[in-house]
Amino acid sequence: MVAGSAVRVRVPASSANIGPGFDSIGLALGIWDECLVRVTAEPGLRIDVEGEGAGEVPRDQLNLIHRSILAAWQGLGVRPPAGLHLSCRNAVPHCRGVGSSATSIVAGVVAAQGLSDIASGRQHPGGGFDRQFTNNLAAALEGHPDNSSASVFGGMTLSWTDDLDPGQIRTIRLEVNPGVIPLVFLPAAMLSTASARAVLPAQVPHATAARNSARAGLLVEAVTRRPDLLLAATREWLHQEQRRPAFPESMALLDDLRGQGHAAVISGAGPSVLVLSTAGQVADARAVGDRSVWRVLEPGIPATGASLERLSTSRERPSN
Repeated sequence: MVAGSAVRVRVPASSANIGPGFDSIGLALGIWDECLVRVTAEPGLRIDVEGEGAGEVPRDQLNLIHRSILAAWQGLGVRPPAGLHLSCRNAVPHCRGVGSSATSIVAGVVAAQGLSDIASGRQHPGGGFDRQFTNNLAAALEGHPDNSSASVFGGMTLSWTDDLDPGQIRTIRLEVNPGVIPLVFLPAAMLSTASARAVLPAQVPHATAARNSARAGLLVEAVTRRPDLLLAATREWLHQEQRRPAFPESMALLDDLRGQGHAAVISGAGPSVLVLSTAGQVADARAVGDRSVWRVLEPGIPATGASLERLSTSRERPSN
């Protein structure tokens, strides 16, 4: 790769599970991480981080974006350059259940494709990237596709593993009803996904799975066509109550919101709480957060996912 080759990647945050859609349904959120990746003549790795996680994100070979870049190049059969500079501006909160790890993984996989395309002279239609390759690899690196698929495609996504080829993640993008308004309640505390997943049982009763699958089907109808069904559609039995000891404050907020008729769920592995609201309810839902220590965001739902921009100069910086 030629020194000075550079790409800029933007990736949205995401909320996973959305109640009953455990490990399969994700929702893109309008909070964006941005990373500029360029090939340098000077050997070695340099990483600059601004914004969320600036004091905690590794700035060496352990950096998740860098590891994802290398994984993508390995999958593409591309030899890494001697020098690389990552300049990241993060807005997605870390360890809060809004997809920060998936955002980093998708950013790395997309950046790797952009740089390899510059080196080879290849152009994807519209100057984009291979979203199916990105979807497959990001899910493999993340361990589940719900967050990463939403970040790749935008909107709400439903993902599953191909029956004939387990390495292929199939995803459909759902058109969210314009009346659905997401609110994210962010706590000050952090929680790792690994810690939250560790408390889940290995098995659930058949009747429990049946109840949950019915609500997952209803969730698709509620989000796309019938927002009046959101409260019933976001009821679930597989993961939230089991995780109550890991984030009791989040569950108390969830109970409060649902008790007042708001479609509240734990966002991903927590501890943030997501509310799928409507114009007639959003002010009341926000007021619950305003009376507490929770930070309330209304991020919107981006219609598109990750984006790639190929740059002609190494002097570019992430845009403001």
